[in-house]
Amino acid sequence: MDFAPSARTQEYLQRLQAFIAEHVAPFDAQYRRENAQTNAGADWRQWRVHPRIAQLKALAREAGLWNLFLPDAELGAGLSVLEYAPLAEAMGHYEFAAEIFNCNAPDTGNMEVLYHFGSDAQKAQWLRPLLDGQIRSVFCMTEPDVASSDATNMQAEVKEDGDWLLLNGRKWWSTGIGHPEARLAIFMGLSDPQAAPHARHSMVLVPLDAPGVRIERMLPTFGEYDPPYGHGEVVFDNVRVPRDQLILGLGQGFAIAQGRLGPGRIHHCMRAIGAAERALELMIRRGSSREAFGQPILRLGGNLERVAQARMAIDQARLLTLYAAWKIQNFGVKNAMTEISAIKVIAPNMLQTIVDQAIQIHGGAGVSHDVPLTGLFMIARALRIADGPDEVHSAMVARMELAKYGLGRSRKEAA
Repeated sequence: MDFAPSARTQEYLQRLQAFIAEHVAPFDAQYRRENAQTNAGADWRQWRVHPRIAQLKALAREAGLWNLFLPDAELGAGLSVLEYAPLAEAMGHYEFAAEIFNCNAPDTGNMEVLYHFGSDAQKAQWLRPLLDGQIRSVFCMTEPDVASSDATNMQAEVKEDGDWLLLNGRKWWSTGIGHPEARLAIFMGLSDPQAAPHARHSMVLVPLDAPGVRIERMLPTFGEYDPPYGHGEVVFDNVRVPRDQLILGLGQGFAIAQGRLGPGRIHHCMRAIGAAERALELMIRRGSSREAFGQPILRLGGNLERVAQARMAIDQARLLTLYAAWKIQNFGVKNAMTEISAIKVIAPNMLQTIVDQAIQIHGGAGVSHDVPLTGLFMIARALRIADGPDEVHSAMVARMELAKYGLGRSRKEAA
């Protein structure tokens, strides 16, 4: 078991960090300020992508720092999920960095779905423009009228209609739906209510300009709309799409989701670790540069102990995430379920705690937009719900642990 970065990872990481230091870090404060000014308010139809983003994307592609997440040497960097993990951490230092390298969620997960499960025609129509960064995509799974923490509850429908599929339902928290370049949704819906619980749902590719697709509103997180990406509530009202837009087959939705979410959670958690490193750096720099009561505030009120605890928590989360990536790489997603669920609890909670401490040491500045801490806190808190809440992942870890002792699910859980 070796988590040391491979030679390929080290080479990519060195280039990536140099690019970020030269082009991304100096632009961070300007981007956050100008993006907030340009895209104020909830009307996503008025949102625009900062022109510098397209320029940076072109530079990144020219530098060979493009589609680094994809384990295909022709279409991407050809890195395994373990090899890519340190690169995701490096991107996590800045909220907008992943998009510059075409490694942003939910596009990475959607591209992996198309790469692994899409037909040749689906790849030509949707995967190619996504890989080229020409369009963006969303993943429509969560629903407002059911407890979506249990994904088998989803009630949005996929019905067969000859050579067509008919889609009806309401989705929300569809990340990226407000982006001006969003063109595609992957819609997960109930296709066979009588099948086994994990064979009832299907995934369908839906053009966002299809008749019957209606974005009703953007949903704020702590009052912020996250432009130009946004998290929206979307209605699918008798949306008809050709049957050839069905991914893999009817009833395959959960099988696809399992393959999508495993590597995606590695990406999320490593970016969270990068964000925690950024928060810790900001905390130390602020605490050592400001004085109160005759000494740097870093040395007041237990702050040094908090720094030590933050360092230990970050390193623990990183090692567990790398272990999960190692298990996925060597044994597959199904054999890494405990670790995947564990990191999904550990990493966001770790980030939330460290950002909260960084906010505290910044005082009033910490809750302003002058520093990126409120944005990082929002990411951490939302991640504790997105892709399955803490409680669901903790329950998974507990079930897997009990199974080692021959203790299966309770009658209530199995029902």
